[in-house]
Amino acid sequence: MEMTWYGLGCFRLAERGFPSVVMDPFDPDEAGLRPRDLQAPLVTTSRLVEDVRTLTWSQVGGVTRSVAGPGEYEIGGVFINGVASHPVGEENREHVVYTVTYHSTTVCHLGELDRPPTQSLVEAIGPVTVLLIPVGIPDGLTPAMAAETLRLIEPAIVVPMQYDVPGLLVARNSLEGFLKELGVSDPTCLGSLRVSDGAEPEEAQIVVLEPQ
Repeated sequence: MEMTWYGLGCFRLAERGFPSVVMDPFDPDEAGLRPRDLQAPLVTTSRLVEDVRTLTWSQVGGVTRSVAGPGEYEIGGVFINGVASHPVGEENREHVVYTVTYHSTTVCHLGELDRPPTQSLVEAIGPVTVLLIPVGIPDGLTPAMAAETLRLIEPAIVVPMQYDVPGLLVARNSLEGFLKELGVSDPTCLGSLRVSDGAEPEEAQIVVLEPQ
């Protein structure tokens, strides 16, 4: 499985023989970032909406199916599980945490989670290969909260997201506070992440992706 990051919470997951998935695409005019060649038949969004038809994916080519709420989905051999990150109806906290599974590789996208997950949420998420965690949203997870979240979920690979990058117009904090909290001074930096089915490091690996 190959993963590419486009800034903020937007990722593209791809595996040969399966439909690719774009998670949390954003409005380029609002974000200031211009994703290149962003195409996928499946799109997920972590913000709960009553009617998925109100969402537009003009920046994503080839979309045939959108997922914008809790539930279990199997689409073309890709398994997607969406869980509400907070009680539905809780003011300003209506978001969905998704896991996307190709074969035995599971990617968990925490959306805009702003506090460590409850035990029930951790159990609903299940085992995670790659965790996409927001580390730079103002009033979101602090570095200490993010570190606690990692201890609770215990992923094999950690990919930070939602932090400040050159050209971004949306207010985000830097990545440095998160790395410092974890004691990481020299993280692995990649243009994209390739995960072999069943391959997991003995200790959680921090991978910093460059936005494309």
